[in-house]
Amino acid sequence: MFMESFISLYNQARAYVLVIFVQFGYSVMSILAKLALNLGMKPHVLVAYRMAVASVLLTPFAFVLERNSRPKMTFWMFAKITLLSFFEPVLDQNLFYAGMKITTPAFVLAMCNILPAMTFVMACIFKLEKVDMRRLHFQAKVAGTLVTIGGAMLLPFAHGPLLHLPWTKRNFCRGQSAQSAHIQDLIKGAVMVVFGCLSWSSFIILQAMILKSYPAKLSLAAFMCIMGTVESTILTFAVERANTAVWSVYFDVRLLAAVYGGILSGLAYYIFGLLVKERGPVFMSASNPLSLVMVAILGSFIFKEKFYLGRAIGAIVIILGLYLVLWGKSKDQTTTSNGGSGTTYDQIASAVGNLQASNHDLVASNVNAPMDEPV
Repeated sequence: MFMESFISLYNQARAYVLVIFVQFGYSVMSILAKLALNLGMKPHVLVAYRMAVASVLLTPFAFVLERNSRPKMTFWMFAKITLLSFFEPVLDQNLFYAGMKITTPAFVLAMCNILPAMTFVMACIFKLEKVDMRRLHFQAKVAGTLVTIGGAMLLPFAHGPLLHLPWTKRNFCRGQSAQSAHIQDLIKGAVMVVFGCLSWSSFIILQAMILKSYPAKLSLAAFMCIMGTVESTILTFAVERANTAVWSVYFDVRLLAAVYGGILSGLAYYIFGLLVKERGPVFMSASNPLSLVMVAILGSFIFKEKFYLGRAIGAIVIILGLYLVLWGKSKDQTTTSNGGSGTTYDQIASAVGNLQASNHDLVASNVNAPMDEPV
């Protein structure tokens, strides 16, 4: 009797434990990345090393587990995967880390919550989302998008009273302090994150299309990591040229950030697959603000980061907009699951979800549930 009750409780709580584990993992990754960047590590070098570790981790599993189900690689499919890898991880992660270098992890994660709204806008532009203002859930997605954009515009400029936290008297961070980010840096960082989210949204749309003709999810993820490593390496050589010292490996937080990020990417593929299968993609997206709270707390300890009431309100506005978009998206999924045809966007999302549910493997994100940080 006791064991049955324990197993039942475990099954009910497992999804929440896993999502907390993943969000905490991404929070730690954001902190480690900021520490590495403060020590002088270049964003493109961090991305290259991180993707190299992820490639080593994922490729053997993809080769063995999908050796009989992997479609034949054609020139055009290779070209699509190359373009996909340019959007993510090369372009978006470089923009995210460049933005984080001149701002703070909490600021970047708050801005990243505009991603579902941007994906919705792009789906409308590419006619993957049927425009129908008569539907309540479509109105909610439009309203959520506007609220999210408003919060994102407010975040760099809002100050207000300083929120004093009792544990921020010590600063364990070397290099640039998180509190030294000026308004110019915040604006530059916000622009970088917005373009990073635009790149990530493009990745989500293109990935959904590719998965229809190349359903080997783990192999696709491995190819993306490999091509991401190659493209990031080419980018680094192009930018740094004679400065070969940027490739130097130091046995400190810079190496830890690269290795930890690569391992986390591999684990996230598996865990996100479990959670999407059990709870659906909206459950994952709804948990994104959790990492923002965790990073804000960790950042206040490690970086002695100052928090202002205005910026806290801006972050809350973005999160409210996020949940409006997710509520509208959840209603779309309910309509589709109840036998309705749904929009073309919904049908693509459903197809991707079915592909993800067929295995415990997972490509980093899907149309409905973009990650809180690029893997």
